[in-house]
Parts: sequence; structure tokens; C-alpha cells
Amino acid sequence: MTDLQYSLELIRRGSEEIIEEEELLTKLKKQRPLRIKAGFDPTAPDLHLGHTVLIQKLKHFQQLGHDILFLIGDFTGMIGDPSGKSETRKALTREEVVQNAETYKRQIFTMLDPDRTEIMFNSSWMNRFTAYDFVQLCSRYTVARMLERDDFHKRFTENRSISVHEFLYPLIQGYDSIEMRADVELGGTDQKFNLLVGRTLQRQEGMEPQVILTMPILEGLDGVQKMSKSLGNYVAIEDTPEDVYGKLMSVSDDLMYRYFQLLTDRNIHEVEAMQDKVRRGELHPKAVKEDLAWELTAKLHGQEGARKGREHFNRVFSRQEMPEEMPEMDIRGRGETDLLEVAVQAGLCQSRGEVKRLCKQGAVSVDGEKVMDPGYSFDSGEHVLRIGKKRFLKVAA
Repeated sequence: MTDLQYSLELIRRGSEEIIEEEELLTKLKKQRPLRIKAGFDPTAPDLHLGHTVLIQKLKHFQQLGHDILFLIGDFTGMIGDPSGKSETRKALTREEVVQNAETYKRQIFTMLDPDRTEIMFNSSWMNRFTAYDFVQLCSRYTVARMLERDDFHKRFTENRSISVHEFLYPLIQGYDSIEMRADVELGGTDQKFNLLVGRTLQRQEGMEPQVILTMPILEGLDGVQKMSKSLGNYVAIEDTPEDVYGKLMSVSDDLMYRYFQLLTDRNIHEVEAMQDKVRRGELHPKAVKEDLAWELTAKLHGQEGARKGREHFNRVFSRQEMPEEMPEMDIRGRGETDLLEVAVQAGLCQSRGEVKRLCKQGAVSVDGEKVMDPGYSFDSGEHVLRIGKKRFLKVAA
């Protein structure tokens, strides 16, 4: 296999679409480091595994010797990306954007090489824009073209509001590619329209247009909806090793293969071989899931972190003979997180008095550790509350 063939195979792995592959070949043949752009709006304080689908591909480009331009959209974050939204998105304040951006800078280097990564902020050029500059930028794209976007078109036909400032989002994202002199831009499949705008604006500027590489959208732990912190179906990059390992052990058997494909360096043939072995009864699905949980926990926290995650999971679940399915209760964002309230609200106990009595008897445990204090408060993360021998509750705090 030639170096060019190897590069293409690695770039294609897990990707959804390349526009245009012939252009990518031409760029690769120049044998110079390409400028690989990926933008992230700091709309939440944590990056999660859904974001790492793109970061994993950026890492592949780094392995091939290319330069990564990690764009933090601190300016566009104040607009709000309308991609896939059925209504106008709430804009963030400048203070929220700056605070979230700082955490992104720290989190990305759990996977990327700092020496080959340049962090950029689009406010550094957009803050220089005058009213005249914005008018000129808007003149470069028509409203008719904007309404070709699926989400804009749907909202327009359903008579739902579209704010004028939302049209600025894809224009600014495209203009970023001019300022950054991007050779390739990565994004999720929901970003395709915005990425194409970048190609159009670069051509208008007399530049060689960027190649677009789209990546699949990762389903969350529920296996249905896009991984999102707001939906609670996510694994954050800075979750504890125990939480990362435990959350990944909760994914369905079908979903674990997709996680292998999109979040690890396993090639498609290796993943298919695992599926075949499970199908033939030669390999237990739990063993495959344990490999996935170990590999992804180690990616974020190292081998020692993976070991801690596995030991915690085995102590809490395996050795305690926990049921495979148990009721769940999400108390994140609530004022009350103490054991008394949770046990009564979940119906595990009839009264606060019963909880107190069982605590004194040593019949209450959290994550395998006895809890004698009925005023115990749950730390953030996922926990298993056990009362007696048969009453279990998974608590997300």
C-alpha cells in the first residue's frame, strides 16, 4: 500500500462523505501539511464523546502529518447554530461563551497533540467587522439559497419564525474558512450546508476551495437521540473514570459496535468480526462491551483510569449481583439530592422514618458502600442505591 493509499484509507474510515475526493487527492499529492479546520461553538461547558467523533478524525490527520486548526466559535456561539433547530436558538452571553471556551482548550488535548494544534477564535477577525463589512458579506449569498437548507425550508413552510441573524451563521462559518485558509473542513452531517458555504466563499475570494469531510452524528447512551448534555444521554470527556466506564457498560449491544467504529481506531473488518463471533455464540456481548468501556476510558484517563473504572463497576454491579435492569431517577438540577428524599420519592421506602431505620440497620448502600447517615447527599455522577436485598435504584445526580 502506498503512502497516498494509506492516507486515503485512514481519512475515509468512519467518515460519511468527502466533497470532493479527487480534490483531496490533489491536495495530498502536494506533499505539504494541509490546514485541517474543525469548529466548535462553546455552547456548553463540557465536550462529550459525540464531539470526539470529529476529534478522532482530527487525530488521524495529525498522524498523517497535517496541521489542525481547532476553531472555537466564540463569536458564532453568541448567534447560536440553527442547524437542525425547529426554532430560533437562544444566544449565549459573552461571559458564558468565554467561560466555556476555556474548558474546551483544556479538554481537547486529552486526544490531540498540542504541538500540531492551533487554537483559533473567530472573534479575533469578526470583532473587526464594520457594519459595511457585514453588508458586503450578506451580499455574497441569496435568501433563496439559504432557504434550500432543510431546517430553514421546513420552518419557512410551517410558518415558524426565522430570525435574520440566523442567516449570518453559515456566512460567518464560511468566512472563517477564508481567514483560516482551510484546505479541509470537518463537520457533522448536519453541518453540510454550512461547510458548502465555505467552499463558495473561498471560490469567490479566488482561493482553492476547501474539501469537506462529514462525520456521522453519534447517538447518545439511549441509542435513539443525538448525544447531548441537555438530554442527559452523554459521556463527558471530563467525567470520572468510574462514570465513563459505567456509562459505557450501559449501552445496548447494537450501539456498542457503532461506538467501536466511530470512537476507536478499530477498523470496520475487526468490528464486523466481533459481531460475527457474538452472533455465532463464540464471544459474549458483555466481553465486547467491557473492551469498549476499557478502551474509551483509557483514551480519556489512561490505563490507570480504566483500571479504576473497571474495578468500581465490578464492585458495584458484578459482585453485588445487581439486576441488569433497574428503575432510574434523574435528580440533576433539583434542589434536593439527599438520600431521604430520593428513597421516598422513588417509592423504595414508605416514609422518611423507614429510611432512617434501615440506615441504622446497615441495610442501605450507595455504590456498594454502606450508608449509615440518612442525611447522605449524592455526589454528581451515576450511582446505584440499594435498600435491603431487592430494592435498587440507579440515580443520576
